[in-house]
Amino acid sequence: MARESKRAKRERAAVIAARLRDEYPDSRVALDFANPYQLLVATILAAQSTDKRINLVTPALFRRFPTPRDLAGADLGEVEELVHSTGFFRNKARALLALGQALAAEHGGAVPDRMEALVALPGVGRKTANVVLGNAFGQNAGVVVDTHVQRLSRRLALSAETDPEKIERDLMELVPREDWTRFANQLIHHGRAVCHARKPDCPYCVLADICPSAEI
Repeated sequence: MARESKRAKRERAAVIAARLRDEYPDSRVALDFANPYQLLVATILAAQSTDKRINLVTPALFRRFPTPRDLAGADLGEVEELVHSTGFFRNKARALLALGQALAAEHGGAVPDRMEALVALPGVGRKTANVVLGNAFGQNAGVVVDTHVQRLSRRLALSAETDPEKIERDLMELVPREDWTRFANQLIHHGRAVCHARKPDCPYCVLADICPSAEI
C-alpha cells in the first residue's frame, strides 16, 4: 500500500465506504440527544469517558438544565455532582457553565450552526464541532476523527498521519463530502464492533481483503 496512488486509494476508500454502509446501514452517533444543545453538551462530557456512561448521566442533567440559559445560571457544585461519574468532573462542570454563558450571551441561547462559531465556544474543538454539525444540523463540514477513526485510518492505510486534523484532511480528500458524517459514524461503529484496539477481529471483518493490516 505504500506505493498506492491517490486515485487507487480513493477507489479503495469508496469500496470501504460501500461495505461499511452495507454492514452498518443504521449507524449513527452513539450519544442520545434531542437537539443540538444536548448533543453539544453530551459530546463535551464524552471526553475521557464512554458514550454509554454519558447516556446514563445526561437525562438528569437535561431535566435540570433543559436550555443553555438554564445552564448559564447553574450552580457549579450541582453540575459537578450531576456529571461526577463522567471523569474530570470539575473541569467538565466549569466548561459546561462557561458554554451555557457563552451561548446565552453571544448566540441568544441557541447553538450556532457554523464551524467558526462553534470552535470559538468554551470547551469546543473541531472534533466536537464536526459531531454537532454533522449529526444535529445535517452539515458535512468535516470528518469526525476520534480514537477509533484514528486507529482505523492507519490500519486501512487511508492516512499515515497521527495528528487528528491531518487525518481529517486526508479523509476529506478520499471520501465524497456528502458521505463525511456517515463514513465517520460507520468507522467508529466498526472500530467498536470488530477492529478493536488490542486485537482486531480480522476473520470476521468485511474489509479484511482490502486492509493492509489484516491479520489473516
